[in-house]
Parts: sequence; structure tokens; C-alpha cells
Amino acid sequence: MRATTDEQYLADFREMSANGATAGGGVERQAASEGDRVNRVWFAQVLESMGARVHYDEIGNQYGLFEFVPDAPFVGLGSHLDSQPLAGRYDGAYGVLAAAHAANRVARLAEEGKISPRYNLAVINWFNEEGSRFSPSMMGSSVFTGVMPLEKALESTDLAGTTVAEAFEEAKWTPVEQAPKVVSYGEIHVEQGKGLEAAGNTIGLVTATWGAKKFQAVVHGEQGHTGSTMMADRRDALFGASLIIAEVQRLTREFPEFELQASVSQLTLEPNSPVTIAREVRFNIDLRSPNSETLETAQKRVREIISAAEEESCTRVELNVTHEWALNPYPEAGVELAREVVEELGYSHQEIFTVAGHDSTNMKEHVPTVMLFIPSVDGVSHNEAEYTKDEDCVAGLDVFTHVAIRLVEGALLKG
Repeated sequence: MRATTDEQYLADFREMSANGATAGGGVERQAASEGDRVNRVWFAQVLESMGARVHYDEIGNQYGLFEFVPDAPFVGLGSHLDSQPLAGRYDGAYGVLAAAHAANRVARLAEEGKISPRYNLAVINWFNEEGSRFSPSMMGSSVFTGVMPLEKALESTDLAGTTVAEAFEEAKWTPVEQAPKVVSYGEIHVEQGKGLEAAGNTIGLVTATWGAKKFQAVVHGEQGHTGSTMMADRRDALFGASLIIAEVQRLTREFPEFELQASVSQLTLEPNSPVTIAREVRFNIDLRSPNSETLETAQKRVREIISAAEEESCTRVELNVTHEWALNPYPEAGVELAREVVEELGYSHQEIFTVAGHDSTNMKEHVPTVMLFIPSVDGVSHNEAEYTKDEDCVAGLDVFTHVAIRLVEGALLKG
């Protein structure tokens, strides 16, 4: 059996970080890519060395099952192993490995008769949380919770035209079985912000997710020669897109500080050729706020920005919502359970919002959920320089283990 020590966890994290490693010290493990596939094989071996049974469901979620009570449902512990391009080592991956090690510790305590589980444990590596290769993000947990139909998810394509279903055929993740019945859920993640570090606290008790509205914009112009097409005759999709992109960035200045995050990402253009005016540009717009009224106002302003850009560039713009959620609190009982644990263990802590979406954002709408953060140095994330100190990693694992013990013993569940 794999050791349950902090040293083993840190050694495993270092070994995992070599899977899909980049020259800049990060990882490249987009969903179902070579790096992701290699890491999943490695993680399956880790789970099996802990005594777990590993399988996958139809949307590619990876499960490590620790069974204590025959036919009982499961407590889920998880996060995601997929990454953004040229990403950091900690985002998602920290939480998945922490879930495995917490489950291993719980299993050993159960074997020794020191705890009495009422539920089994499922360690979960959710598929395509990042949404960098396939849209939308949080795909695996969205299908698991019924937010997204399986068929729609399998039809999603990457920029090369490969569907999720085709990527699965290449990955050959087996065995594929029905997803376990999960009755409560816990997740731990690096903060991806500066709040905990600035306050000098070790653990964040996540109380709510910022609301978000995500869109795809498609600017339709007319292809032409960059030299011979007169300026007055141009319908330049790239020019139209540039007007929108700049104004979306400036939009945040219309609101109080920390009230709105507005970003543009993943820009593609056709024909993307020298000496040719772009006929079509696609990009994503991402609005986030803790205030629902702010989000609605920002969405209206985006439509005004688009109208002005259409007029100035003589283009036509489609704007479609791809993903959205309102500001939504995590269950109070889960926050209080986590608070009891950190106070009992003596770690400094604070309540905190999450600006990023997580798989727990979906899970909390369906089962009692606990969400925890540990500090990110300088708040850096989605970057090869992403870093969290070892002492914070093992502190988070300690807290998460004790949360898991309470969950398998029936905390947050009636009856």
C-alpha cells in the first residue's frame, strides 16, 4: 500500500508534475491530449496502489473507488487534471492528488477501526474542467449533474475539428462504467488569487462563486486584398473585432474597483492569410462579477459596444451565450463543517469568494458540498510560474483529510 505521509504526497506531486512538463516549469495537459492521457495512466496506477478500483464514465470522468460499506453511495472528492496551454502545475492537479491521498488516509483509518464510515469514497478527476481544448469548461461535472446532455458534450470540437467522442476513441480509457452515486462532495484548490497570501492565512473557506457570463462573438466581414481594396469599400472583420476587444477591456473602468472582470480570449480568424482582409473573426468574451446587476449592465454595454463596432467597421456581429451562472453561495452547512475542522486543527483561515468556476460550482447545486482554498504565491495562475508552497499543500491535505472523515461518517447528510 502507498504511504500516507506528507513526504509521499510531495514526492507524488513532483512525479506527477513531470507528466506533460514544459521547458518553462509548467505543464501542457489539455483535455484528452497526449499529456493528459499520460497523466491519467500515471494517476490510475497511484489510485490502484492505494487499493482503489479505477474506472471511467461516458464523458471521460476518472474515478478511484474506495469501498467500505457494500452497496452504500459515495462521498466524492475531486478536481481536474487537465490544464490550459503552457499552464501551471497546481491548478486542479493539486486537488485531485490531495483527494487521492486524503482517501488513502481515510481508508487506512477505517482498516484500523479508528473511524466508522457510513459511505464509500470516490476520488474524481473531472474531464475537461478547463475548457481550453473543448467548450464549455467544467464539461465532465456538467454532464455528471445533468446540466449538459452527454450527446452535446461528445459533439464538441476542438480548433482542429476533432470531437470529444473522437478524442475518447484515441485515448481508449477503460473500463467505462456507470458513474457512482455521489451524495456529498468536497474539493480543494489553489486560490488563483492574492487574498489568502495577502491576509497571511493558510485555508480559505469558499462561501460563493462570482457570477459569470461567457459569450462567443463572431464578426462577419468580407474577404479582400489588403492593397487594392479601397478603405471606403472594406468590411474588415479583424478591424471590427479590434474595436470590440479594446472596449471590453475598458469596460471595467465604468464600475467600482473589483466589481467586474472582463476578458477576451481564444481569437481565430479566416482566412488568416497575408495580404488578405479577414472575412470572419471569432473570439470569447468573459464577464464576471459578484453582483448580478453589474453583470446585466455589463452585458447591455457589450451589446452597445458591438453595435458601435458594427457601424464603424461595416461588419455584422453575432453574440451567443456559451456558459453562465449567477452568484451562488456554497451551502452554509459545508462552510461551517470546514470552519470546525480548521479551528480544531489550528490553521489560520478566512471566508473567501471564488472568482474562477470549479467543478464544485456544479456539484453544490445537487449535493451538500465543501470547497476549500490554499494560497497561490502572488496570485499567479494559468501560467507556468504558478506556485504554492509545500507547507501550504500539506496543510490543505491535512484539512481535506479531516473534512473527508466527517463526510464519510455522514456529516451534512440526514438519516
